[in-house]
Order: sequence, then C-alpha cells, then structure tokens
Amino acid sequence: MTTVRLPLFPLNSVLFPGLVLPLNIFEERYRAMMRELLKTPESEPRRFAVVAIRDGHEVAPSAPGMPDQTALPERGPTAGFGDDPGRAFHSVGCIADAATIREQDNGTFEVLATGTTRVRLLSVEASGAFLTAELEELPEEQGDEAGALAEGVLRSFRQYQKRLAGARERSLSTGTDLPDEPAVVSYLVAAAMMLDTPSKQRLLQAPDIASRLRDELKLLRAETAIIRSLPSLPASELTRGPTSLN
Repeated sequence: MTTVRLPLFPLNSVLFPGLVLPLNIFEERYRAMMRELLKTPESEPRRFAVVAIRDGHEVAPSAPGMPDQTALPERGPTAGFGDDPGRAFHSVGCIADAATIREQDNGTFEVLATGTTRVRLLSVEASGAFLTAELEELPEEQGDEAGALAEGVLRSFRQYQKRLAGARERSLSTGTDLPDEPAVVSYLVAAAMMLDTPSKQRLLQAPDIASRLRDELKLLRAETAIIRSLPSLPASELTRGPTSLN
C-alpha cells in the first residue's frame, strides 16, 4: 500500500484525474497552503489533494448570521467542517498538480491545477495552518469489457450532447475528436455530465473503469430521456453547477 501525506483542499465538487481545476484562493488557510506549495521547486510537482465535502461548508462562515446573530466567525483549518473534519469529507478524492500558482497584489492566489491520481482518505491532520491528510493511492483496474463499454459510452455521450444542444444549450463538444482510451473516457464523461456531487462522487470511487463506464451508460440513457421529455427545461439550469469561491 502506497501512502502519501499532502495538503488537503475540500471542495463542494468532485475532481477527476485528467481534469483541469481553476481556483481563486482568498481564505487564509488556503493561502497558507499555497505559500507552502510555492516552496517546492518548479521542477517538482506541487501536489495537494482535493476531496468533495459530504457535510460542511466550502467557505468558512465569516460573520454572525442566522440562526445565531451573536455567533463568532469560524477560523482555523477546520472552520466549517466541525470537530472531526475527517467525517465531513468523502473518503475518495483526487491528487491535484498545481501547474500555476500566482499570488495577486491583495494576497490572494490564482491557481490552475490538474487532477492526476485517485486517493483514499485515511486520516486528517488539523494541527497546522491548513489541513493535511494521509492518503492511499488507488489503482486503476480495467475490469471486464472496458473497451467495448467505452465505445458505448461515447455513442451515448454524443446523443446526450445533441439533446443538450437541442434544449437551447450549446453542445459540450470541444470540436475535437473525443478520446477512446477507457480510463480517459470514463473520467471525461463523468466530469462533463450534468450530475449532482453525490452522483459524481460515486463515479469517482467506482471499483474499476468498467464499473464506472457501466454506471455512466445507465446515467447517460436516463439523463438523455429526461432532456428529451423536457424540451422547455431552462438552458441555464442544464449547465449551472457549483462554483468554488476558493
């Protein structure tokens, strides 16, 4: 079992291997994380782990509000995640490699990272300025009939794109050929589909690539049928997903 300890960045969304993650970082705990990552030479990967939040707040409450008007602002690495932050996060996440970390004049950071490897969360440490976690890297098993399933998923995904375009929404196609490698297909489709965070999380933690593709095939067919039966669905609602304030 290969384990690694990395800074931990919880989000209200799921990061998949191969997908790009832009971040605008303003909270002090994550600014401290970026300052630490900048100590790593540019020739080496600047890695941190992204996990989806199960129960908690991506951005810490910063002022009194409902229901308690006298509550003090939450501060520190665990703000918004309760006394046991490990329980607030999903158990499978993704390592991100920060290709670009730019500090702005106001002390915030603009970061562009890419998902690389799935990991399982083993423990969370909150003694420093930001959360860190011990993580176990997860293997990418092919599973049975991954190649054939990838072909079926791509066909269904193209139909899904056409239905979205027909619902007054621009196509998700980038104008280039879609990849055909099963692992890449499974993550690209998982990221591109309009799904809630729990559904995307289930796809991330699928036991193997074939299982993920099978689940995607079912979801694509179901979502395409829904779009077909709801031609007047507001286009803004089809593609509006959670946006990270960090």
